[in-house]
Amino acid sequence: MPASPVEFWFDFGSNYSYLSAMRIEALAREQKVEVVWKPFLLGVVFKALGWESSPFVLQKLKGDYVWRDMARLCAKYGLPWRQPSTFPRTALLPMRVVLIGADQGWIAPFSRRMMTMNFAEDRDIDNLDAVGEALTTLGLDAPAILALALTDENKLRLRRQTQQAQALGLFGAPGFVCNGELFWGNDRLHDALAWATVTEPRACHPDNQPE
Repeated sequence: MPASPVEFWFDFGSNYSYLSAMRIEALAREQKVEVVWKPFLLGVVFKALGWESSPFVLQKLKGDYVWRDMARLCAKYGLPWRQPSTFPRTALLPMRVVLIGADQGWIAPFSRRMMTMNFAEDRDIDNLDAVGEALTTLGLDAPAILALALTDENKLRLRRQTQQAQALGLFGAPGFVCNGELFWGNDRLHDALAWATVTEPRACHPDNQPE
C-alpha cells in the first residue's frame, strides 16, 4: 500500500516550524511520503485562544528555554541559526505568496528561503523587497506572483485555510495531519511520517481498541 500524504501546517513566524520546514522534504522522500504544505496564520489561532502573542513571549522562562533549545537543535540538525531580534515576526505577505507557490509547485523552496531569512539571517520578511528577492532567486516572476498574492480572492483563501487549521484542532505550529491524526511540534515530525506508512493506522487509535 502506498503511504498516506502528510499535511504540514506551518507559519513563517514559528521557530519550530523552521526546523521542520528545512528537513521535512528530505525525510519524507526517504519514506516515500508526500508532503502537502499548508500555511496558516498562527497569530489568529493564538488570539482565538486568548493570547496576544506567542507563549514564548508571554512566559519569560519558557522563552529563555526555547532560544537555548533552538540553538541546540540547529546544531544537531546542521542548520544555520540566529535568534531573531524581533519575535514573532509578522509574515502576512509571504504567507499570502506561499499559497501561490502551493498552486505552482515552488512552495517548498520558497518556504525554506523565507525561513532562512527569518531564523538564520534575522531579516524582516514581511515586505515586497524580501519576498521579491526570494522569488527572483528561485527564477520566478516576482511582479506577477505578487499581483496574484494580493488579490482579494487569495487573501480570503488564507483566512479560510486558517479557519481549516482551527477546525482541525491546531493550537500551535508546526502541526502534521495524517489519516485524521494530529501531531504537534517539530519533535513529532518523525512520528507523523511513520504514521503515514502504517497500513491500517486507525487500528492504533485509542477509540478503536478492543473492549
